Amino acid sequence: MSLGLSAELWLVQIGIFANMLGYGAVLPFEIIYLHNERGFSLAVAGLVTGTITGAAVLSAPLTGPVVDRFGPRRSTAVAGVILAAGYTGLAFARTPAMAFAAAALAGAGNGALNPGQSALLAALAPPDRRHRAAAVSRVATNAGIGLGGALGGLLAARGLPGFVLLFLANAVTYLIYVAVLVAVVRETPRPERSAGGYRTVLRDGAFLRLAAANLTVIAVGWGTFTWLLPPFAHSTIGLPTGPIGLLLAANAVTVVLVQVPVARLAEGRRRVRMMALAAGVFTVASLVVIAAGAVSPGPAYGLLLAVCVAVGAGECFYTATLMPLTADLAPEGLRGRYMAALGFSWWAGLAIAPILGGPLLSRSPAAVFAVAGAASAAAGVALLRLEPRLPAIARRTPRPGS
Repeated sequence: MSLGLSAELWLVQIGIFANMLGYGAVLPFEIIYLHNERGFSLAVAGLVTGTITGAAVLSAPLTGPVVDRFGPRRSTAVAGVILAAGYTGLAFARTPAMAFAAAALAGAGNGALNPGQSALLAALAPPDRRHRAAAVSRVATNAGIGLGGALGGLLAARGLPGFVLLFLANAVTYLIYVAVLVAVVRETPRPERSAGGYRTVLRDGAFLRLAAANLTVIAVGWGTFTWLLPPFAHSTIGLPTGPIGLLLAANAVTVVLVQVPVARLAEGRRRVRMMALAAGVFTVASLVVIAAGAVSPGPAYGLLLAVCVAVGAGECFYTATLMPLTADLAPEGLRGRYMAALGFSWWAGLAIAPILGGPLLSRSPAAVFAVAGAASAAAGVALLRLEPRLPAIARRTPRPGS
């Protein structure tokens, strides 16, 4: 069934898939490559990988004015070129200094890519179909990451030459995405720049509450279940790495299958309730993980598999509304800054999970998920209390054609 999206928008989604195919191929192997093939210590390899996230946190808010001034297509294309340069540098990084410099470049590109891309999707899709465009983008992202991880493992098995080829192939996928943006996407007319810049964003109480809740939800739903669940399953429950990899694959497959139907389900419904439902799913999933730690590995694996499927569905409910709601709250001349501020909260949430949860995991694994569940529940309540502060027109996901 048609989603009512333009051919131009579909081509951008193909570019996103190609981009994520390369990113998914290198993501699981960054530390392995730096430690095993380049000879860096595990501590240095971890710091290099963390630099990518840290640089993204810092660069995201700096991107907002660039998007508003030069347009989302140009800023996204430049971000893709920066990412290609960063991962090319990592492919040939023989010393920690070279690796840190390349990682900082890649992280800056990551932080710049998301706000520009989100603003581009919002500009290309009619307001009553933004949720569908966001859903297709999520499908393209998860399908690319899942397939990329499988293909990356084949190249990684060839040792250093395979890893070098892997990182170079990732750089090429970013350039393919840039080529799509330059060749097939029309430059959207840029509205008159709104006065106030980030001062206007910081005075928007409703958006600030949304960004704060988003930081918490991302830290739990994306950060905790992506980075802390695997070591919990391995060390606390005793699962081998193979079944753990299948858990992450189950999450990705769930998103691919469920995201578009959930976007259709959201039409006409209250946005904050959909987002609060996702936070509630993450809370229940956290409690189930704690229960899994108290039983034998067989039943525990079944519980964790159910958790990963449920978390994938929760992600779909959340992301079906997040970007379209932000686009509706933002004045058109400041949309880049709003998306950049949201991107900052996203990357900060991803960074917080391993930074705070990692040390706690070594002391009390169950406490990690108890804290995560409580934080997600608090975010869900905050989202429900946000609705009266939203403009009436932004409270529900529109039905196409309404």
